[in-house]
Amino acid sequence: MTTQPWMPERLAARAGFLRRRALLTEATRAFFSTRGYTEVETPYTVSTPGEEVFLTAFETMQIGPDGTATKMWLHTSPEFTMKKLLAGGVGPIFQIARVWRNREGSDTHAPEFSLLEWYRPGNDLESLMQETVTFLRAVLPPAVSCRGVTNSLNHFERISVGEAFSRYLGVDVLASVGDAERLADDADTRLRPGETWDDLFFRLMLGRIEPHLGRRHPTFLTDWPAPLAALARRNDRDPRVAERFELYLCGMELANAFSELTDPVEQRARFERDRVRRHQLNGADDWPMDEDLLAAVGMMPACAGIALGFDRLAMIASGAHRITDVLWL
Repeated sequence: MTTQPWMPERLAARAGFLRRRALLTEATRAFFSTRGYTEVETPYTVSTPGEEVFLTAFETMQIGPDGTATKMWLHTSPEFTMKKLLAGGVGPIFQIARVWRNREGSDTHAPEFSLLEWYRPGNDLESLMQETVTFLRAVLPPAVSCRGVTNSLNHFERISVGEAFSRYLGVDVLASVGDAERLADDADTRLRPGETWDDLFFRLMLGRIEPHLGRRHPTFLTDWPAPLAALARRNDRDPRVAERFELYLCGMELANAFSELTDPVEQRARFERDRVRRHQLNGADDWPMDEDLLAAVGMMPACAGIALGFDRLAMIASGAHRITDVLWL
């Protein structure tokens, strides 16, 4: 007979991990409060969960007092709603938000999990990196071990996407942007049927680049190819790349950060491109464009923001092997 995760013996086995998670939550709130951030809470059900090509949202239904039914979605991130608050003049802000992503599940993925997001007007990506390091050093011990990997927080490695592809694949990835066949040839791999340059990029990232990141040192992976900018602004000095970084700690991707795009015309063009690709993969019966966000983007102050996987941070803090170890239920 399978025991349920709420039964005493199952909870007792996770007790140390869960207590460490609770302490981490307290320390996180204290860190941002003392730095002048306001904790916010934004809606979990939204009419538009975003245009991210490779995320699948949970669908739900809102029934009004008159019985009117409106299709809604559980958000995959609080990013859009927090940016609307930034446009309204509320900032700096942070949130520990519950989020939902369908079709996910592994030792480091759960369909329902928590994201820590924070935004500070006036921050650029450089200052956000420094603040991220300061945060991690404040809430974690000087050395951490998780899933067989130990990292010291005394030194953080920084490497661009271009440098990573050159170092681990011998490929000039920026020279191949938009040309999937060239990237496949350069990486000595076979292009799969229907695979785009973006698809192949992420296949190579997951299979041949990420296994090297966050191993010897915590790693900031910077300067992402411009087609993968998402909601980040392009680099003024090199428009081939976007002002975006991902952080890897103990071999796990922990955070994704942008110097935020504040051009609504450019943001609309990106959303429309992503929307076409997403509909090719998943069908077109989903949600409308977030016009509210596009209006807010043009009113946002210059800022940088980050989304950090809080459950993975709890795994690292407690030495847990599986994400379910740090989930109460």
